Amino acid sequence: MKKTILVGIDFSDCSINALEHALTIADKAEANVVMVWVNRPDNSKEIFTTEPEDLLGEVNRRFNQLIEKYKYGLEKGSITYMIRKGKVYQEIVKAADELDVFLIVIGTHGSSGFEEFWIGSNANRIVTATQRPIITIRGGVDINRTLTRVVMPLDSTVESRQKVPLTALLAKYFDAEIHVLAMHTTIVDEVRARVSEYVKQVEYYLTENEVKFHTEEIEADNITDATIDYATRVNANLISITDEQETTTANLWLGPYAQQMVNHSPIPVLCVHAKDLVVGMSM
Repeated sequence: MKKTILVGIDFSDCSINALEHALTIADKAEANVVMVWVNRPDNSKEIFTTEPEDLLGEVNRRFNQLIEKYKYGLEKGSITYMIRKGKVYQEIVKAADELDVFLIVIGTHGSSGFEEFWIGSNANRIVTATQRPIITIRGGVDINRTLTRVVMPLDSTVESRQKVPLTALLAKYFDAEIHVLAMHTTIVDEVRARVSEYVKQVEYYLTENEVKFHTEEIEADNITDATIDYATRVNANLISITDEQETTTANLWLGPYAQQMVNHSPIPVLCVHAKDLVVGMSM
C-alpha cells in the first residue's frame, strides 16, 4: 500500500516551504502527498483579501496552482488536497488518522489568519494531539531539503530508541548519514552505562540495515541546547527526537523536551511519539 504524507497548508511561505520538504521525501518514498487547509469557524482574520462568499473558490484556485506547479516532481505519487472546517490542529489530526498517513509535515508559523495556531506554543498542539510521526519546520528556515546528515540524540530512557526505525528509513531513502548522539546528563555510572548500551544496540541496527552513521558522546546539561548546537555545527538538515526524553533540571524549568525543540530548533525536527508502534517501518 502506498504511503501518504500530510501537509498542513495556509498558503504562507512557511507552509509552502513545509510542502517542498514533504515533496522531497515523498519522491524518495514513492508516497502520495495530501495538502490540508482548514476553514475555521472564526473567520475574523482571513488569509485572503477576498469576500467571504468567494473564499472557498480562492482556496481551490490556489490549491490547483500548487498541484500544477509541483505534480511533475512526483513520478510515482500524487499530490491532492482536502478542505476541512473546524479547529486547525484537530482537523489536521483527524485527517491524518483518516488517511492513515505515515508522516505529517507542518510549518510552525504563518503570516496569515492561522498565525495564532502556527506561532509559539500553539504550534505544539498538533505535535501533542497526534500519535503520528511529524516533521516541524520553523518559519524562515531555508535549508537543503535533500537529507545528508540526520542528528539523532539518545538518552537513558527506553523511549529514546523508538525513533530509530523511521529515522533509519528516511536516511536510507536519501543515503544520508545519521549522527548518533550519546547524551550523558549525569555522572551516575549506571545511567551512563545504559546510554552506552542503547547506543550499541542502535549501531547494530543501523549496521544491519546498511545505514551510514557516526557516533558522538556529549556531556549535556540541557539536551535540547546540546542537540541543536551539535546539529548546527555539522550542518545537519534534520533532528530526530522522541517526545519523551530525560528530565534534567534545565529541561524541567524550560518545559517539555519536544516543545523546546519545536520552538527553538533552526533545523527541521522529526518527532516520533513514544507511544507509537511504528508499523511498516522495518527495512
